[in-house]
Amino acid sequence: MHKPLRIAAVAATCAVAGAALYGTGAATADQSTANSTREPHNIGLLVGEIDTYYGTTLDSDGVYQASGSSPYAKDLAHIESDAKKYIRKAAEKAGHRHSRPAVVFDIDDTLLLSLDYEKKSNYTYNSATWADYVARADRPAVFGTPELVAYAESKGVEVFYNSGLKESQRASAVANLKKVGVDVNLDAGHMFLKDAANPPSYLSACATAAAWNCTTVQYKSGTRKHIESLGYDVVANFGDQYSDLQGGYADRTYKFPNPTYYVG
Repeated sequence: MHKPLRIAAVAATCAVAGAALYGTGAATADQSTANSTREPHNIGLLVGEIDTYYGTTLDSDGVYQASGSSPYAKDLAHIESDAKKYIRKAAEKAGHRHSRPAVVFDIDDTLLLSLDYEKKSNYTYNSATWADYVARADRPAVFGTPELVAYAESKGVEVFYNSGLKESQRASAVANLKKVGVDVNLDAGHMFLKDAANPPSYLSACATAAAWNCTTVQYKSGTRKHIESLGYDVVANFGDQYSDLQGGYADRTYKFPNPTYYVG
C-alpha cells in the first residue's frame, strides 16, 4: 500500500493503546499535535515505546517479529473478541431480515504485519523498498486475523478486502494472505486494490485514467458504497488507519492498533 504520510511519532503513542484509540464504533479523528506549541514526543523514546508495545524481537533469520504476549497482541485479542461477538449477532439479525451481511478488511497492518519493514526503514516510506518488501509475500499475519476472517465466513458473512495496495501487487498480496492462512474470497470480485490506470466507474468523481485524485477516505468509502450497491450490508469494517474507516458505508468500524505510521 502506498503510505504517503509515514511518520514515526503518531501523536497517540503506543503506550496509551486502548479502547479510546482502538475500540469499536465510529472512527474518530486522529489525535494531532500539528497545531500545538508543545514540544513533540522524543523520537528516540517513542521508538523504544513502540518496541515495548510490540514486544519486538529479532529472530534467527534477522526478521523483526512482534510477540504474541505483547500489549499489542493483547489489544488485538480484545478487539477481535468483541468483533466476533458482534459478527455473530449481525449474522443472526441478517438471517431474520433475509439481508446479505458483509465485512471489509484493509490488508496492510490489518491482516499482514509490516513491523520488520518499518524497523529496517527507520519508519520512513520509500516506494522502491516498499514494493520489494510486498513482492516477497513473506509478511506474518496480524495476530488473530486469519481466525477472524474464517469466523466471519463460518457465520455466513461475505468477506471483502479494501486495500491501498496497487493492482500490480495483487498476486503478491494473494500469495502472502494464503501463506498466513487467510484464504477466503481472494478473487478480484472480493479484493479491491488501487488501479490508477483503469479506475472503476464508481470512483469517477475523483479518479480517471488520466489522474488519480482520490483521498484514502474517498477511495475506501467509495469502494464500500460499491459493495453495498451489490446488495450487501457492510456490518463491520476493519482497518489500522482512521482513513480506512471514515466516510460511512459500514454499520460498525474496528480500529486496529498501529503506532508506526499515519495515512491521512
